[in-house]
Amino acid sequence: MDLIYRSTRNNEETVTASKAILKGLADDGGLYVPEFIPTLKVSLEELSKMTYQEIAYEVMKEFLTDFTEEELKHCIQSAYDKKFDVPEIAAIKDADGAHFLELFHGKTIAFKDMALSILPYLLTTSAQKNQVKNEIVILTATSGDTGKAALAGFADVPGTKIIVFYPKSGVSPIQEKQMVTQRGDNTYVVGIYGNFDDAQTGVKNMFNDKELAKVMDEAGYQFSSANSINIGRLVPQVVYYVYAYSRLVKNGTIAVNDPINVVVPTGNFGNILAAYYAKGMGLPINKFICASNENKVLFDFFETGCYDRNREFILTSSPSMDILISSNLERLIYKIAGNDAKENEMFMRQLREEGRYSITEDMKKMLVDFVGGYATEEETAQAIARIYKSDNYIIDTHTAVAAHVYKQYVEKSGDTTPTVIASTASPYKFTRSVMNAIDQSYDSRSDFELVDELNRLSKVKVPEAIEDIRTAPVLHDTVVDAADMCAEVKRILGIN
Repeated sequence: MDLIYRSTRNNEETVTASKAILKGLADDGGLYVPEFIPTLKVSLEELSKMTYQEIAYEVMKEFLTDFTEEELKHCIQSAYDKKFDVPEIAAIKDADGAHFLELFHGKTIAFKDMALSILPYLLTTSAQKNQVKNEIVILTATSGDTGKAALAGFADVPGTKIIVFYPKSGVSPIQEKQMVTQRGDNTYVVGIYGNFDDAQTGVKNMFNDKELAKVMDEAGYQFSSANSINIGRLVPQVVYYVYAYSRLVKNGTIAVNDPINVVVPTGNFGNILAAYYAKGMGLPINKFICASNENKVLFDFFETGCYDRNREFILTSSPSMDILISSNLERLIYKIAGNDAKENEMFMRQLREEGRYSITEDMKKMLVDFVGGYATEEETAQAIARIYKSDNYIIDTHTAVAAHVYKQYVEKSGDTTPTVIASTASPYKFTRSVMNAIDQSYDSRSDFELVDELNRLSKVKVPEAIEDIRTAPVLHDTVVDAADMCAEVKRILGIN
């Protein structure tokens, strides 16, 4: 039997996995969740003998049950190939008393590649399965990494267009250069005057605009999403936690069924939610350590049970986490509310109207496996410098947030369970912040001089993603007010 997906805001709306991937967001504005978390059908010992691609199939076939074996294996083999610069797809490096899971070996050197390399294949397969005739318009808001990874994944994919909105002053220079130099006849990149939450709200409003959907359908278009609100983004993320555990078993770090902890630098909550789903599948995860930067809305939520976005939005050196509305948290709220769509919808309405909501005491008890922590800008820089000095290992700013929070957690709890830290971006993506953390005298150099210096210090080859943009021309220079996002989409698509 196919695994059915339901909307977090309406238990009556049900779809297959392929339809959930196609739609991205439910008609009522909810997120699609599986009716239950399926269990792995192979043992953890068997997984330790498998490749990344084989593990991906064992995990994803349980969630995407209306895909045939041939279809799913085609998607996996097409995604996880030589576009990754290490044969194992994700590497594990031991440093600072933890196991850093390097998720940045794809085309755009950030963890988003792990899911966005496969999403175009999942989406086009889903379109064929459901006899979709419209051209699919991928509409995405990005805080820096999703945008480039989605652009790279969908560039020149037949039957698709991709439009990415990003906060003009809210991404790193390297992140912006990666996006605005993107080639592809079907790619559009638009800066907005505002922050990521403004961009994300604008995108969600367009998804929920029934009149716009009608006009687009008449013009032969329909929206889908490459953000982590799409279940086709979330399911591939479950894979790398299962893979990480299998490698720790394979190299003898842990025995089968030994528990691990997971630390995730978190903004939109999708990455850590994927770890939570992995535990639901049978992976022995003890604690989910949710690491925030100074935009610590998630830390406060885990401390108090109150989610409150009514606060100053702070631009930090870890911009992919500069988020006050963590979309994927809704999937967890729905789960701990007993899969009660009405209760979840009430919380989301309060968030929309008042900017805050408080969960019940019974729901708080369901969060016992989660621990929140945060790092200030100073603590983030100190973590980079400390780990470089102690282990000669250079991490990016987002990973440094996680490393600081993990160190803080161990000092407070005394918990020495083997721990995987999700290393979500290459330090080459945030060279200025990383190099300044190591030595502030670097600040006078240009971004690409810093790239070369980082290469000298780290002994890690400069990724192709960085070499490609040294001299690449800017192809996208449109910037609009957040209020004009819908008008810009209509202009791009040539509709009124």
